[in-house]
Amino acid sequence: MPEPVPGPASPQRRSAGELESQVLAALWAAAGPLTPQEIQHALGDGLARTTVATILARLHDKGQVQRHKAGRGFAYTPTVEDAAGLTARRMHHELGRNQDRSTVLARFVSDLSSDDERLLRSLLGEA
Repeated sequence: MPEPVPGPASPQRRSAGELESQVLAALWAAAGPLTPQEIQHALGDGLARTTVATILARLHDKGQVQRHKAGRGFAYTPTVEDAAGLTARRMHHELGRNQDRSTVLARFVSDLSSDDERLLRSLLGEA
């Protein structure tokens, strides 16, 4: 029997990290801490509150959000200021996981475009 083909009414599976990124974007757009229910409402795509709460727990475990007691639950704030800060934190984390930092950095730089290489050289010159 052939596998069913997702139709217009079938939910599409998100790519890895997409939902986490959407939750963080909602937190960055907020004026203050948000509860899972407020984030669920902000995303507005039919996610269950428990799904949002699970994503928030994972982000908390990764150190990407902090939580504060709010009534019987928690309200969340991001620990990084924007997507660029999150990417930088992830790059530092990955670099820290490897014993041979020199090789990792050399391979990273060797894959840069010439424009990115110039930008990196400029930024390093300013540092």
